[in-house]
Amino acid sequence: MPHTIQISVRPLVEYVFRSGSITSGFRTATTLTEGTRAHQQVQREYGEQDQKEVFLETEFPYEDLIFAVEGRCDGLIIGDGSSPVMIDEIKSTSGSLDDINEDTYPVHWAQAQMYAYMYAKLHGAPEMAVQLTYFQIPSSEMKRFRRTFSFTELEQFVQEVAAAYAPYARLLRDHAERRDESIRKLSFPFPAYRSGQRRLMGAVYKTIGEGRRLFAKAPTGIGKTISTLFPSIKAMGEGIVKRIYYLTAKTITRTAAEEAVALMESGGLHMHTVTLTAKDKICFSEEEGCGQESCIFSEGYYDRINGAILDLLQHETTITRPVIEAYARKHQVCPFEFSLDAAYAADAVICDYNYVYDPRVSFKRLQEDVKKRSVVLVDEAHNLVDRARSMFSAELHKSMFLNIQRAYKERSPGLYLAAKKVNNRFIVLRKVSGEEERMVGSYQPEMLDELLEEFVMHAEAELVTGQGGEEADELLECYFAAQAYLRISKLYDERFVTYAEMEGSEVFLKLFCLDPSYLLQQAGKNYLSTVFFSATLTPLMYYRDMLGAEEEDYSLSIPSPFSHEQLDVRLMPVSTRYKDRDRSKEAIVKMLDKLVKEKPVNTLIFLPSYPYMQSVYDDFVALNPGLQTQVQGHLMREEERELFLSAFRAEAEEPLVGFAVMGGIFSEGIDLKGARLESVVVVGVGLPQLSFENDIIKEYFDRNEKNGYDYAYVYPGMNKVLQAGGRLIRSEEDRGTLVLVDDRFQNRQYHALLPEEWRQYTRI
Repeated sequence: MPHTIQISVRPLVEYVFRSGSITSGFRTATTLTEGTRAHQQVQREYGEQDQKEVFLETEFPYEDLIFAVEGRCDGLIIGDGSSPVMIDEIKSTSGSLDDINEDTYPVHWAQAQMYAYMYAKLHGAPEMAVQLTYFQIPSSEMKRFRRTFSFTELEQFVQEVAAAYAPYARLLRDHAERRDESIRKLSFPFPAYRSGQRRLMGAVYKTIGEGRRLFAKAPTGIGKTISTLFPSIKAMGEGIVKRIYYLTAKTITRTAAEEAVALMESGGLHMHTVTLTAKDKICFSEEEGCGQESCIFSEGYYDRINGAILDLLQHETTITRPVIEAYARKHQVCPFEFSLDAAYAADAVICDYNYVYDPRVSFKRLQEDVKKRSVVLVDEAHNLVDRARSMFSAELHKSMFLNIQRAYKERSPGLYLAAKKVNNRFIVLRKVSGEEERMVGSYQPEMLDELLEEFVMHAEAELVTGQGGEEADELLECYFAAQAYLRISKLYDERFVTYAEMEGSEVFLKLFCLDPSYLLQQAGKNYLSTVFFSATLTPLMYYRDMLGAEEEDYSLSIPSPFSHEQLDVRLMPVSTRYKDRDRSKEAIVKMLDKLVKEKPVNTLIFLPSYPYMQSVYDDFVALNPGLQTQVQGHLMREEERELFLSAFRAEAEEPLVGFAVMGGIFSEGIDLKGARLESVVVVGVGLPQLSFENDIIKEYFDRNEKNGYDYAYVYPGMNKVLQAGGRLIRSEEDRGTLVLVDDRFQNRQYHALLPEEWRQYTRI
């Protein structure tokens, strides 16, 4: 029985016809951006009989395959009937039209020819005309190329496209059959379920089956990663799920997902899983050309990428960073872009939150039909609140535009004038503020969007020329900042504020997202199902509220599977408030000294800030000069983090005492089981520092009849406490001592936020 491939026109022809390099200075060399306004301007010229944005679909066989192709052509020129019906394909550019000739972009002809075939087949047309319309954005000038094809020529062209795509299609077909068979036979990879684990898996499976969202508070040690992945994979085997996105906030937590997939692979699972690594981390060294004007991995990338993807998918299943790097070197392709292209073909993708939620970097080429059958698993979901605020906010500095104005005065009069207009708008803003150093409002500065759009247009025209240098780097940075602002500006509503800060001649402007819940909800709407899970979704109603839950979405709270006997909880009720820290520090240091002498085991001590941590550390070391200690540094590199964690050894001759910052890189997502960590001390209740932005958040939720102080300070702070304390008991065999240091833990408000097993403490 023939296998049906459902695909849109654009990805089909791009696979076959894309060629050349990833970048030519600033812009991609194989495709041009489609501008909505450019399309509309061209389409205004159409006659009464002509049509715009016409949906077309068709099926055609090729050997053992059937291609089911659909798409939307930009224009259908019917005319007066004296000439063939014409397909109009519109492309916009900021570059010069002189750089585009009839054969510059074969992929554009291919797209238009595919639409022409689809229309001709549907209407029995013996021949079709095809037109490419290139629209130059700054000038509104147009350049057109036309060709006429007989239906026989179009049919032959379509068969050639199918022949080029067929090896890839067959690889995906054969892989899917093998994958589904392996999933049907796949057993749970452990001999027994942990307490609560089966319940979580059942909830995940039910949520996916009903296409809803689940907010799951599941304790540390229950096996959250396998408990969310396993039912998702089972749903994939039954044809419910097309792709799984496993989202994490930090690189270190991706390892757990990779290990879970590897464990299932050892049990027979055959599935393509791609891990995405940030561009700045995976980019090959500059010595090899990466980041330079002529990067050997970017030049001719599209001439080699199809072969690289086929090779990778034929020989690998768990496609981690080292695998990507090895094949990228073998085929001489950019490792980051290679990983993205592999992700579009994968069954599961392990990546950062931003690939799904950030409007600046989300999967742009993800087809809607794939998205509607994709599951999103959000690990450590408590992190998404702050991350989302950042994703949905944008900021600008006046000085950026002043620098561009000065740098391009002679070189580019249009860009100079556009930057000057934006800079002048900032000057008006500063004058309006009078003596005030800060302004806050619920509206955006008038005219700024229009001025930024003009600036972006001229910046693109300059950047597309590809001239390098320090000035070009500064222009590129300013261009991206302006684009980000315009993107967020379109999302702006009552959940935002605008604030400006004035310092000397500088003006800082920010569109600040106070409540990201609606935008998170909208970003996830087109996916089949989303599962938010964490050990610290406490209180659950707060996280449901902030992550955009709807009334019909499910909630699940699973109690800890560990016994009270495993955890010795102690409370030292002293004040760690900023004003009292000098007064209470000596007592805290003495307590730490007594603890490590009473329990000479590996210990991790979390403190609220770097200066406070360093001060306590210095006093502690003075009391214990011979003790093995280490302290978290500022901006530690990945290898430094790994060294810090690897120093906690179960078989070490001497115990290690580590000092870290609460809410930092070591307070969540790390797994130091057994004797690697047997004591944890958490100093303070984790409240964020009083700040202008946090106070704005507080006032916003107060106005919306919620407890603003809790939303802005208490809940985010206590989450850090729960995460830090959660480093201790990681399995059924673990035993340990947890010391909470702050008198506020005795208050009802804070006490109620502690896990049930922490509330039976011994006061010291």
